[in-house]
Amino acid sequence: MSASRKSAGVNRSHTSSDSNSGLSTPKSEAKTPRSSAKSRISFVRVANKIKMGKKIERSLKGEKNQSAVSQDDEDPNKTPEPYSCTGNFQADFTELCRRNSMTSIPLVVHRARPPTQAAPESSKPEKGKDKGKSAVPEPEPEPEVDPEGENAEPPPKTYVVKDKFEFFRPSVQVEMENYDKPETVTEIYIRGWKIDDVMMNTLKQCWSVMEKLHTINLWNTGLTKDTVSIMASTLPSIVNLRTLILDGNVVKDENWHELITDESPVQNLSLRHCGMTDTGAKAIGEALGTVKRANTKLVSLNLAGNQISDQGVIDIANGLRMNRTLMSLSLASNQVGDKGASKLGEVLSRFPLSHEEVVERRKQKSSMGSPDRNKSPPPSRRADSKDRPGSVRSSSQHDKTDKSKQKQSAKTKKDAGKGGKEPPKEEEKHDKSKGKKDDKAAAKKASLVADTKNAAKGKTKGKDKGKPSQAEPEEMGDSSFINPLTDEADFIDGQLWVSGNRLLINLNLSRNQIGEQGMAAILKAMQYQTTLSLGSKSGGTGLMRICVFKNKISSDHDIVRKINDIMLPKDPFYKPPPQTPEAESTT
Repeated sequence: MSASRKSAGVNRSHTSSDSNSGLSTPKSEAKTPRSSAKSRISFVRVANKIKMGKKIERSLKGEKNQSAVSQDDEDPNKTPEPYSCTGNFQADFTELCRRNSMTSIPLVVHRARPPTQAAPESSKPEKGKDKGKSAVPEPEPEPEVDPEGENAEPPPKTYVVKDKFEFFRPSVQVEMENYDKPETVTEIYIRGWKIDDVMMNTLKQCWSVMEKLHTINLWNTGLTKDTVSIMASTLPSIVNLRTLILDGNVVKDENWHELITDESPVQNLSLRHCGMTDTGAKAIGEALGTVKRANTKLVSLNLAGNQISDQGVIDIANGLRMNRTLMSLSLASNQVGDKGASKLGEVLSRFPLSHEEVVERRKQKSSMGSPDRNKSPPPSRRADSKDRPGSVRSSSQHDKTDKSKQKQSAKTKKDAGKGGKEPPKEEEKHDKSKGKKDDKAAAKKASLVADTKNAAKGKTKGKDKGKPSQAEPEEMGDSSFINPLTDEADFIDGQLWVSGNRLLINLNLSRNQIGEQGMAAILKAMQYQTTLSLGSKSGGTGLMRICVFKNKISSDHDIVRKINDIMLPKDPFYKPPPQTPEAESTT
């Protein structure tokens, strides 16, 4: 048993050895393709790694370059080049906002206008072949039907609906002369969003180069003392600016007077609902006129809806004493009482001069009467001699003058003897020469007036028929301005009385607290302007329109009726009713 087991174990060992020996040959043979595949895979991996390394190096280089550029951009020490505006408001405004690092830049859009309806085509038959044919009416379009089968109403054409976020987004609305040319912006409207110092400085840079701009309207933009000062500093550079509307901006410091200085070109100023008190009204009154100076640009001033009381109106009236340019004043919806209305009536009729005004009147009269009085006399020929003063005349000079006088008298006697006529006296010659000079001066004045009228109307002759007149109305107005202090005055009860302001033609005092006393003063001023005349050189027709409704006094009161009766024929829009039906038919 043991032997058989041993033999069996030997046989098994042989078989296992044989099997192992038999498998060893193919195994060794299979190592060659696997090794080659592994080598290929390792080669590809190495190549990919090399490629990735190059890409990483390139990306690192790019990041280094970008970081260097960003460092250059973010360098605070590097000063950017200043931007020069071109007159294109949209491009200049957007670029300046971007340079100021604004997160949201307001859009520049055209001001919305109601859509225009197309004119209906005429149904007249054409000439020629279709003369006798009647026009065929076009069929009406079928109404639109909604999914439920009912007739759907078309959207309205009077307005455009926008999303609420788009509607309330800050924007700058503009009006242009020619919408194809962006540099022809004439009007700017900003409504309902705050303008801070940065935004006002941005607008200042844009406005100063806009040649066509004549209207600026900033409604409820949260202006402050600083923003008003910035705007006032840029107004002289806007040459063609005429209208400035700042309604709904409540400024605590009330420095509105900075907008109507001598350098400001503003002619129409509106400050409605700005919370103005007597402090702001006093500053505006001083800007309108004082004894030394007066505003010569502002034509219309609207102060409706403020908190101006009697004292503020008195200060404004004091400014109107010397002002002869303002033509329209609105003080509606304020707190004006009898004292303020009485002061306005006094300024509009006639008023006594104060001591300071009397002194200034004498200065003006003296400068007008003898313009050469303050000039130093020309030095004489003998003024430089050390031996004799220039005022002492030598005997030789006396002799020469006497001889010349004798010769002249002899010649005149001979001429008189020949002609049989006496020579004219020196006084008559002087009067004649004076009359000629006066006639020449009057002719010059008349020609100047005619030239100014023709320039205002734009009438030219010959080659200049289609060209605009080159006369500047502002300069002519300044040169022809006559100080009211130099006007004729009446001496009454130890005081000098001069005629009041007759250049103001529109006054609005509605919705105030004026009673019977104030209305009586206004009525007296109206009667004075219509009946009495002091020969005012400053001219003017006086008030042509006045609004006094909704005050303490009722509209049915006798004083109010008399005011309306006086002012009704003066109203330029008033048309008297025809007296007879025949006159109505002829008119």
